[in-house]
Amino acid sequence: MMAEDRDVKQPISAVLFDLDGTLLDTAPDFYRAISRMRKELELPQLPYELIRNSVSDGAAALIEVCFSLSREEEQFAELNQRLLDYYLEDIGSDSTLFDHLDELLNWLESRSIPWGIVTNKPERFTTPLLRQLTLSSRSSTIICPDQVTNRKPDPEALLLACNEIGHKSATTVYVGDHQRDIEAGRRAGMRTVAASYGYLKHNDAPEKWHADFIADSGEELLRWLQQQI
Repeated sequence: MMAEDRDVKQPISAVLFDLDGTLLDTAPDFYRAISRMRKELELPQLPYELIRNSVSDGAAALIEVCFSLSREEEQFAELNQRLLDYYLEDIGSDSTLFDHLDELLNWLESRSIPWGIVTNKPERFTTPLLRQLTLSSRSSTIICPDQVTNRKPDPEALLLACNEIGHKSATTVYVGDHQRDIEAGRRAGMRTVAASYGYLKHNDAPEKWHADFIADSGEELLRWLQQQI
């Protein structure tokens, strides 16, 4: 569905994606790691949706939500590290592209439209994850927070990605499932798409993020992109 009317712009020449909750459904990997931890601590298992809705906020947020701990508490650091260790141990084993995203990537590649990833996920997790899912060689650029000074919503990483692929931000689309993604894309001068099929919380309101488009599914995203060429 359209989020707001914009002036007609040049055809898009490149597409950038956020990673968790936009390009990849990585929540099953985190659910497996959290479940393992809670079993070790003899705690009852939690609903999958609770974990899914917290993935975009990172490992620390998962520890807060899943173990009712604040970051200042003594046990927090140990559990946070354990989660990261367990996640990395089997990274990508249960993660997949969202529905129709492989079709979308194939379509972009068939038209020689470069696509890339700009994520707040550290490189030590991003690299093995993309390697496991055989996406590393397909992506024209992969920008992690390790490569920039400022994380999203700062536009630095998006502008670096454009520089790497040699395309103007004005003809590049950035797709993300969080308000910070849309803010970063807009600040970089890009067209933006809110991936409402991603890891939105119950009180998120993507219609207020001022994205150029809101995609309720990968199929909708593909159709919208096809109209922008």
